[in-house]
Amino acid sequence: MRQTMFVLQARPARRGLTEITDAVRGWVAKQEISAGLLTLFCRHTSASLLIQENAARAVRNDLEKFFDELAPEGDDLYEHDDEGPDDMPAHLKTALTQVQLNVPVMDGKLMLGTWQGIYLFEHRARPSPREIVLHLAGE
Repeated sequence: MRQTMFVLQARPARRGLTEITDAVRGWVAKQEISAGLLTLFCRHTSASLLIQENAARAVRNDLEKFFDELAPEGDDLYEHDDEGPDDMPAHLKTALTQVQLNVPVMDGKLMLGTWQGIYLFEHRARPSPREIVLHLAGE
């Protein structure tokens, strides 16, 4: 069994879902591992990872709106606001989603479904660079 790792640098332009599928797919293709498991890990507490539909933009719009309503910004709602009114809502959104994903690899390709994409879900109003650790293990 072989293992390889890489830190993917992401720079989301805005709060919300940013698709990273092509960058992940490109890195996996270069690894010459035909069968295995890819683990993605987001190294942040105010951003997360999702596998979600990548065809209809309305799906992403609705998800973003849902999470904004679920964890709204508001100075009087939360004690933790060290970095502004979006600080605690960002942590809540991360807690409700996930910072780690697993995707099978077969024939050197991600085994995502037809309409599935991998997304960085940025929860801060002013995004900063994000790091996603990719770990591929297989044959």
